[in-house]
Amino acid sequence: MSTQTTSGINELGIAIVGMSGRWPGAADCTQFWENLRNGLESISRWSDEELLSAGVSSRTMSQPNYVRAGAYLDDSDLFDAAYFNYSPAEAQFLDPQHRVFLECAVEALEDAGCDPHR
Repeated sequence: MSTQTTSGINELGIAIVGMSGRWPGAADCTQFWENLRNGLESISRWSDEELLSAGVSSRTMSQPNYVRAGAYLDDSDLFDAAYFNYSPAEAQFLDPQHRVFLECAVEALEDAGCDPHR
């Protein structure tokens, strides 16, 4: 269906006009690329004391395959349920990834200069 020009560029002319995303240690695309450029590590590593206080058992921590690290998104608990026409109770049952996706979709539209209400 799609043909390739001699330069290898697809002739369909697809353009990216708006972007959004969130990553551990980066609330937006600009910060993400800056972190990559600077070699910033965004993985959190926890001490035994931190893991114990979070409820991880000593037995679990002693397993050779237990990973004492993770990557978390900042502000993932700040979902504006009313903006998306969800009640607070409904929003609690949404998967956190779905809530972040909805927020990023709005941010991508804003970045592209699109009004989602028109």
